Amino acid sequence: MEIVALCGIAVLAAAFSVMLRKYNPEYSFIISLGAGVLILLLILSKITPAVSQIKNLLSATGLSSEYGGILFKSLGVCFLTQFAADSCRDSGEGAMASKVELAGKIMIVLLSLPLFEKIAQTAVQLIGG
Repeated sequence: MEIVALCGIAVLAAAFSVMLRKYNPEYSFIISLGAGVLILLLILSKITPAVSQIKNLLSATGLSSEYGGILFKSLGVCFLTQFAADSCRDSGEGAMASKVELAGKIMIVLLSLPLFEKIAQTAVQLIGG
């Protein structure tokens, strides 16, 4: 039933935002941003069991905890980048949103470089180099 509450918050915020956009665009943006932050916080409060289960799965496979760190950091970058880009688009800054998305993609590549390095080392070992 929590999804109903989240959807209700989103629909109400969108309705208020649309009504205010004509007269007070700055308040419209604040309502959209505030609702987005509230929804994000509500979602993040429910994600703890999933994170715990992923950690258990990674430890059961015997993989390094470094890989789990890369996964969680990359997911965090994805969520924050999407939220920031959507907020920029809502305020009419499409170019800024594109730059935020590009920065997020570059950060994910940088975060995953140790993983790529390990894959390359494994491939070289398998080939016999």
